[in-house]
Amino acid sequence: MAEAADFQGTTPSPARRLLRRTGALLAGAPLLAGLLQLSAAPAAHATGQDALRAASGSRTVAVSLDSFSPSAPSDGDTLTVSGTVVNNGRQAVTDAHVGLRVGQELDTRSAIDDIARRTDFDPGTDGSEVGGKYVQEFGRLAPGVAQRFSIAVPVGKLNLGSNGVYEFSVSLSGQTSSEPWEQVLGIQHTFLPWQPDDASTKTRTTYLWPLVSTAHMTAETGPGTQQVPVFLNDDLAKDLAPGGRLERMLSLGKDLDVTWVIDPDLLASVDAMTRNYRVRTDGDTNPVAGTHQAVAKQWLAELQQAVAGKEVVTLPFADPDLASLAHNGTSVTGSLSQLKDATDVAASTVETVLHVKPDTDFAWPVDGAVDPSIVRVATSAGADKVIARSDSLQESDGLTYTPSAARPIGSGTTAVVADARLSTAFEGDMTRAGAATLAVQRFLAQSLELNGQTGKQRSVLVAPQRMPSASQAQSMAQALTVLQQSTWSQSQDLAATAKAKPDPGASTKVPSSSDYPSSLRRQQLDRTAFSEIARTQDKVDNFKVVLTDESRVVTPFGRAMNREMSTSWRGQRRAAAGFRDGVEAYLDDISEQVKLIDKSETKLSGRSATIPVTVQNNLVQGVDHLVLRLTSTNPTRLKIGGKAYSEQPVTVSGGHSQSVKFTTSANANGPVTVIAQLYTQDGQEYGAPVTFDVKVTEITATVMLVIGGGVLLLVLAGFRMYTQRKRAAAREEAEADGPEDGLDGAGETGGSTVPREDDEPENSRGPAGRPTQETGARPGAQGPEQPSDPTPDTAAGNADPSGTGEKVDR
Repeated sequence: MAEAADFQGTTPSPARRLLRRTGALLAGAPLLAGLLQLSAAPAAHATGQDALRAASGSRTVAVSLDSFSPSAPSDGDTLTVSGTVVNNGRQAVTDAHVGLRVGQELDTRSAIDDIARRTDFDPGTDGSEVGGKYVQEFGRLAPGVAQRFSIAVPVGKLNLGSNGVYEFSVSLSGQTSSEPWEQVLGIQHTFLPWQPDDASTKTRTTYLWPLVSTAHMTAETGPGTQQVPVFLNDDLAKDLAPGGRLERMLSLGKDLDVTWVIDPDLLASVDAMTRNYRVRTDGDTNPVAGTHQAVAKQWLAELQQAVAGKEVVTLPFADPDLASLAHNGTSVTGSLSQLKDATDVAASTVETVLHVKPDTDFAWPVDGAVDPSIVRVATSAGADKVIARSDSLQESDGLTYTPSAARPIGSGTTAVVADARLSTAFEGDMTRAGAATLAVQRFLAQSLELNGQTGKQRSVLVAPQRMPSASQAQSMAQALTVLQQSTWSQSQDLAATAKAKPDPGASTKVPSSSDYPSSLRRQQLDRTAFSEIARTQDKVDNFKVVLTDESRVVTPFGRAMNREMSTSWRGQRRAAAGFRDGVEAYLDDISEQVKLIDKSETKLSGRSATIPVTVQNNLVQGVDHLVLRLTSTNPTRLKIGGKAYSEQPVTVSGGHSQSVKFTTSANANGPVTVIAQLYTQDGQEYGAPVTFDVKVTEITATVMLVIGGGVLLLVLAGFRMYTQRKRAAAREEAEADGPEDGLDGAGETGGSTVPREDDEPENSRGPAGRPTQETGARPGAQGPEQPSDPTPDTAAGNADPSGTGEKVDR
């Protein structure tokens, strides 16, 4: 960021330059006198007393500055500094004491950066000790042992001059057995912002307070009407619980004047947790019931109160990675549509959950890094303001101060450029009290130095990291609390900062794509990721058209695909791929619940027959708009519906199956492979085909004649056998009754009558004129045997029924 004296060929204002030179002369006079006196002393004595030569040993003792209160003191305040000292050397330090030093006033923001990087003692800039009673003495510091210190000094004793930022150091002086003279053995540098009276012009500062998280919800939902959601893990509950990251962000932010920047996916996830939900656990394929509804409800209720009446800016759903999309996704069809869907659903989600109307005009690329392609993608979904950062959209060397954040960059788009130094102040490890204190003081120093650059009214934006840790949030809130009570800054909404009059000297040139940081480029989602997302979207489009209630699929999978593009996947390529695979696998699983039932070989006899094919629907909801096509691979031998294939519409209720029948006609014998395939009404294949063989055994006319002739011969043979048996029975009966008839006849006519072979006695027929069982000749059939009866010359007939081989059914 441009600033006074930060660029080649620029200098501070004349008045301020004169003040610096006067102060340097005054501060240098005592030092020069001391040097002259030292030069007259013996060399050995000078070596023992000269602290200037102790710079090499100024890191023997580690000095940690754990508390600096107040952070921005005013007239009449007492400054209390506390912390610890640890002897990292091998020798004990004796005659030690901790002292305070006020260095020179810093006149540029770069000078603040230089001091923050220093770890050694420089007597020319670090100043002399305040001395007197404002020290804390230690008789002996043993190696590796930490000792605490706390020093309180009235601000008036620090001899501060004009308003500005002063270097402030805490040093430990002492001696060791190998170097038995007093020297500075450890020092910690920080800053003292000094602005006791209201500044003539205050910087208008906008601070973004992001509520953003990683992806927590899967695409999976329960089968009931409520569609119970399934979470990847229980990490969100930990973040919402007391002491968790999101709990701290909310508790700290509600008391600050900030602009809330919210990812709607976080709200949707927490809102889902307030009802029944399930959680996947390691090694368990079946999700277990979630139990943190109370935590989610409390967090949401507190957030609703915190944002009431405050400015709320919503990101697109799941905070899509705009840079990854611009660099790797635009060549994949449908990727920009995903961004549009994420943007469209964002506002309604925030309004539904928080009951506030959010601002949807802002896009926020990762770390505010922009190039022309990122700006095009960021504005493609409707945003007309892009939050950039000053280390990306850099100022020219000719500008001697930090300009206002807003500036036009063409095509009706406004870049709102966040100050890089202020935005990155709390990205380090803030778990150590010393690190947090230094970050707070540096932040305040940079803010005050920025305000003192010029008398122009400016609007400045601070855009911190997207997901601050709990300790980072604590440090941010501490610094922001002091800033908002300071005499040089006042709070302002993001919308007002974006509308502020642009500085005519501010840069409006968007850096080229080649200037995009390589460290960020390596973390991007690659083209493969966007191709997989597009493939999943195609499957969803193919699946939804057959459903009677497509929202049960479109909504959870649409939001899951938004999460697949999330900025939170940066640096987690394997985890991102696993999430995408899980979404697609679950989609395949539920779409396969509508399928064809496998068939075994089917035998077809005759010229025509019906082949049934079964469609099974294991979904809760019904399916329609499906077409079942049955295709013959050999229509010469087997036709379906009179042609090579036939189609029928399919509608199946949830949890049911339906059998679809196709009429076939055979022209020749032999096996034929048949393929059953479901299609959507627009002609897209749905699901896997089912292939089975149909064995055709057609009966031709010649075969029918042969069979008919054989049946006729069997009937004729049976009839002949029947008549022959009747005649044999009649003959046997006639022979058995012959002598008696002849005797009676002789008495009547004087002669005998011999029946003909084909004559049938009248009494051999039953009532219906058919042969009965009684017609069979057997002894005593017509009465008792007479002694005068001649012996028969044929064997008696068998009265048993005919064998099965002799029966003919007519």
